[in-house]
Amino acid sequence: MQESETTENIILSIEWRGDHVRILDQTFLPGRTVYSDIRDVGRMWEAIKKMRVRGAPAIGIAAAYGLYLGIRDLPENSYPSFAIEVNRIAEYLNSARPTAVNLSWALERIKTTIHAHKEEPIGNIKDVVLKVAQTIHDEDKRVCKSIGLNGVELIPKKAQILTHCNTGGLATGQFGTALSVIYHAHIAKKKIHVWVDETRPLLQGARLTAWELMRAEIPMKLVTDSMAGHLMQTGQVDLVIVGTDRVAANGDMANKIGTYSLAVLAAYHYIPFYVATPASPIDLNIGSGAEIPIEERDAKEITTIGSSEVAPAKVQVYNPAFDVTPHALITAYITEKGIIKPDFSENLKSVFGK
Repeated sequence: MQESETTENIILSIEWRGDHVRILDQTFLPGRTVYSDIRDVGRMWEAIKKMRVRGAPAIGIAAAYGLYLGIRDLPENSYPSFAIEVNRIAEYLNSARPTAVNLSWALERIKTTIHAHKEEPIGNIKDVVLKVAQTIHDEDKRVCKSIGLNGVELIPKKAQILTHCNTGGLATGQFGTALSVIYHAHIAKKKIHVWVDETRPLLQGARLTAWELMRAEIPMKLVTDSMAGHLMQTGQVDLVIVGTDRVAANGDMANKIGTYSLAVLAAYHYIPFYVATPASPIDLNIGSGAEIPIEERDAKEITTIGSSEVAPAKVQVYNPAFDVTPHALITAYITEKGIIKPDFSENLKSVFGK
């Protein structure tokens, strides 16, 4: 199979449409394919918060465009007042979801660019901001392809792969991170089969990953999260590949809730556990996973499925969206700059440090 035959089925989750952003609203998938046009920063904040656009790289891209939407109509008479508003809008966007570092990374990158152009007319600065947002978007597409190509070497000629949550084109600019490795292994004619965790409570695996893999005609089966141990115990998993929302300097990483459990299971069964990530979620400013803020979400995500109540009324709920996997449980990171193995403290700094 040629790459073009597979990539034509990889849908774009976010696009710049001349004067606004169009997103594929993932809250409607897989039942309906609904696109939403976003023309102001408030709508973008809501889209990120409500997970209409989701996945760490895609959130960063969305935030970059959102910052431009927020500043494009600001007065152009004073740089100091303009800069104050830029910071206010950036803080507002950053409040939408705290765990994924891509959000703050993209906003800080744009703020740094604005400061570098502070002597120019504000109208010119606004144009630069849009160009930076588009650059972040284009870079992510190239990076995700590189992650996929680099990861192919880790996939045996015949392999059963377990993945968690959604890490495909829906979560990024294109291709994905962990799913990019799977796509490119498929293109390379490796005989792969993918076990897709449903990923409770929002079912990103069942709703999104299964949808993407079926579009690409990659062999897969959907399983509940609680079936992973059985699959490993019975020899039906050769490796695990997941994505990440933030990586600490020591190699600890945060990803969708349930990832830590998979890492523990994989270690017990001597199964490689790989994390596919671009540079943007790697946060060398924090020493360990203990410093990563964990987003807690609405109880209704657990007590309801669709419009159906699945728990008693007024039941107490704890709903962390992420957990932290210690670096000792991670076999390697698959990045656009190659495969990074332990010692992560040294090797992450060597490859991604400034």
